[in-house]
Amino acid sequence: MTMTGPWGIPMTRTDAFSCPEDGLFRLMAWLSPSFPVGAFTWSHGVEYAVEGGQVTDRASLTAWVSWILEAGAGRVDADLLREAMTAVRADDLERLLLVAEEGDALRGTHEMAQESAAQGEAFLRAIGDCWPVPGLERWRAALKGVGRPCPYPVAVGLASALHGIPVGPVLSAFLHAMGANLISAGVRLVPLGQTDGQRALASLGPVVARAARASLERPWEDLGAAAPMVDWTSIRHETQYTRLFRS
Repeated sequence: MTMTGPWGIPMTRTDAFSCPEDGLFRLMAWLSPSFPVGAFTWSHGVEYAVEGGQVTDRASLTAWVSWILEAGAGRVDADLLREAMTAVRADDLERLLLVAEEGDALRGTHEMAQESAAQGEAFLRAIGDCWPVPGLERWRAALKGVGRPCPYPVAVGLASALHGIPVGPVLSAFLHAMGANLISAGVRLVPLGQTDGQRALASLGPVVARAARASLERPWEDLGAAAPMVDWTSIRHETQYTRLFRS
């Protein structure tokens, strides 16, 4: 039976985006602002985008974040997360290490590399302390053994696969959390009122849905981004005189 989901996207009863209640609870906990990964300290270049005049109001903030989700780090991170989950479910350690290496190498700037690595390490530490699952420490030890940090989306994919959560909901929740964090940064930086912030977040619904669906359909060989201005704002942020955020 075919149904129409949010924003007119076709769905079926066996859709990849269905999620058991316990899995949904985990995702809401892990990707909420209260989860201790320090997401609130990073703006992914939004701070300089405001300083430089690229983001000045709700409309430009929404467009900027949408661009990141569909063509920038959101696109890359969604594919890294998906491939990490596939590798873990296949018990393919070599594949997971390759995905982690790609995720580390694809960061366009020093600050973005720090952002992903710091959140990835914090995420796995919190999962191990509070949401332990058999096999987690084996995978963590292997990642540490290669001397590279575990990118945040790879960490989320690893934990989600070990906890048996379907990939579709994980992609949607991860992209929503990324977008919500960047909107929150913009609300503080522009500044915008809370109502405008919620309007901006609401408008990201179809963007997140498209980005998640696209990742499920995209081959691994198509990994990459096309958001050079976001990288530029991150580079400029490194020497920005007054800063509230770490990226």
